[in-house]
Amino acid sequence: MTTHLPIPDVLTVYGAPWCGDCRSTQRYLDAVGAEYRYVDVGVDTAAEALLDAAGYRAIPIVVTPDGTVLIEPSERELAAAIETVAA
Repeated sequence: MTTHLPIPDVLTVYGAPWCGDCRSTQRYLDAVGAEYRYVDVGVDTAAEALLDAAGYRAIPIVVTPDGTVLIEPSERELAAAIETVAA
């Protein structure tokens, strides 16, 4: 089993609308004006299969352009990821 996800060109959030942590992550990113792509794993079955194959069971999963994977990140972790992307 692989634990790697594709490295995106922009901060990418894998989540679902029913997930409170996913909504909180989006609210935070919106509030700070971060550029990101949101992938609804309930709609994008290929993305859901990708996460499953990689062994990820919890959402949200945030992947940065440098390949860092954050699982259910805190606001502090999100802020650090945004700083890295901006650098």
